[in-house]
Amino acid sequence: MLKQSLNLKLSQKLSPQQIQLMKLIQLPTQAFEQRLKEEMNENPALEPGKEEEEEDELEFENEEYDDYDDDESDRIEAEDINIDEYLSNDDTPDYKLQANNYSDDDEVRETPLAAPVTFHQDLLNQLNTFILTEDEREIAEFLVGSIDDMGYIRRSIQDIVDDLAFTQGTYTDEKTVERILHIVHELEPSGVGARDLQECLLLQLKHKTPTEFVELATDIIENQFDAFTKKHYEKLQAKYEISEEKLKKAIEEIEKLNPKPGNSFTGNNKIIEHVVPDFAIKIVEGELELTLNGRNAPTLHVSKDYQEMMQTYKEAKEKTTAQKDAVQFIKQKLDSAKWFIDAIKQRQETLYVTMNAIMQYQRDYFLEGDETKLRPMILKDIADLVGLDISTISRVANSKYVETPYGTKLIKEFFSESMKNDQGEDVSTLEIKKILQDIIAEEDKRKPYPDDQLMELLKERGYPIARRTIAKYREQLDIPVARMRKKI
Repeated sequence: MLKQSLNLKLSQKLSPQQIQLMKLIQLPTQAFEQRLKEEMNENPALEPGKEEEEEDELEFENEEYDDYDDDESDRIEAEDINIDEYLSNDDTPDYKLQANNYSDDDEVRETPLAAPVTFHQDLLNQLNTFILTEDEREIAEFLVGSIDDMGYIRRSIQDIVDDLAFTQGTYTDEKTVERILHIVHELEPSGVGARDLQECLLLQLKHKTPTEFVELATDIIENQFDAFTKKHYEKLQAKYEISEEKLKKAIEEIEKLNPKPGNSFTGNNKIIEHVVPDFAIKIVEGELELTLNGRNAPTLHVSKDYQEMMQTYKEAKEKTTAQKDAVQFIKQKLDSAKWFIDAIKQRQETLYVTMNAIMQYQRDYFLEGDETKLRPMILKDIADLVGLDISTISRVANSKYVETPYGTKLIKEFFSESMKNDQGEDVSTLEIKKILQDIIAEEDKRKPYPDDQLMELLKERGYPIARRTIAKYREQLDIPVARMRKKI
């Protein structure tokens, strides 16, 4: 049975402008610049720079965005569109007067593009120095192609023999592949083509000038590899009947080796990400000074050509359908340009007030650079201070960097949970990690502290923490267990 009924329902919907703003806030400086270029390419009504008669830049404004109205009237009057509201003669905000502002006058340095030889191509080039038959060269090239970026061949000889038959049509045997693999082992960097860490270290030791300690190191890796990796130094001393000093010299030879020979290739063309700080904090006469990277504050205006089109339409006595359609298109582009300019202004304000709140909250740290001065701080603390949503603070913190007198830091690194010390005071987990790190750095490496002892040492300093928490913090700091920190 069908029936009709009325239902009242409240729902929240984000306007296109709000969605646009959230996306812009999340972008770091470089990505924001790219987004800016894309918007200007898509919207011909939006142009960079100032109008000839304009001298001032856009100022922060706290204003609500109007919801986009899809139900436009068929008749559009040019008088309904005030071009002046898309331009601004506001005063320049103080933070944009700082010396680190990005300027169109800045020197443009062209970065030369390099065309380096890849790791695998370099290995293939080295094969040309060996006299090989056609079949041998095909096997050698296949072996080189099987080497991963760290320099290892992670497959068994039998698998390689099978693949040569199925994929290359080359029928051979394990003995031949093993022989060709020894040729690959002669290539540089030393250790390349090894099938495991033990073989990699042995290949590098065999390429070194033979000495008493190199020979001892070779014997240890070849015959006592398990005892060496577990740092059972007493057993090694007893096995070889050597002094602690001789064993130390042999271990030093091993420590000079590269466990990932592929990473040492100088021609590796790996992408290096350059961090562009979104903020800068300086200490001026004992006070903190915050500036927003000027590249986050571009000057935009509406195209004069579009204004002239609107003026022409306004002055026309008879308005044709084609002209009205053109004005409809112009109005949409003008609205889009206005929304984008407003979103940029709102983004600037959001970034600045959020970072300013973080700077004031962590004032002691930014003045002294002592990580133990970092206060416990969660997203809600900053959200409450600036009156913004937690998700907005998260967008700012997760992807932005700040240049400080102590280095460039990711903003989210300043956030941490709190724990209580023996005085009942809230302390940051970052402070505890820093103290833990210092204790481990100062320990006697011949007898490193196990987690139980670390727990007791922290307790003595006023931080009663469980052993499992010590282990968790140690792993987060990428510090191995006591046995693996042991040195002779």
